[in-house]
Amino acid sequence: MRIRVLTGLGLLLLCAMGLAQTASKPQRADRVVILKKERTLQLLSHGKVIKTYEVALGGDPVGAKTRQGDHKTPEGLYVLDSRNAHSQFYKSLHISYPSARDRAAAKQKGVSPGGEVFVHGLPNGYGRVGAGHRAKDWTDGCIAVTDQEIDEIWLPVADGTPIEIRP
Repeated sequence: MRIRVLTGLGLLLLCAMGLAQTASKPQRADRVVILKKERTLQLLSHGKVIKTYEVALGGDPVGAKTRQGDHKTPEGLYVLDSRNAHSQFYKSLHISYPSARDRAAAKQKGVSPGGEVFVHGLPNGYGRVGAGHRAKDWTDGCIAVTDQEIDEIWLPVADGTPIEIRP
């Protein structure tokens, strides 16, 4: 009887440890997809969506970003190439915009392509706004989520993760 109890407790302990490891280690995302029309950000792993978030976009979201100050969110293939835990927003992941193609297109028009495009949380001090921020597209061309959501995205998305921004 005593052996059964100890064996049962041992199995229970092993299961609890396995659950704790699973809970603390989120599934790694190998791709991020933004669907601008749907206002969603998807984390993908091996082609399967593992989590979807609602987002706010640039203040003039229809169409691709073509110049600095147009308040549009870029469209195309980029990379989440760095992160900042101490930005003017709660946290931010930098998008590699502008690409060489974006720069060439802007140069042809005689304008600056702009830059500094991020996936980010809310402006510092405004975390209490929460999901209410999505009532209106408000960024300068970035992709905004709540502070809690950027925390969830922060861990499974490594620097160098591709991001595709679709119309």
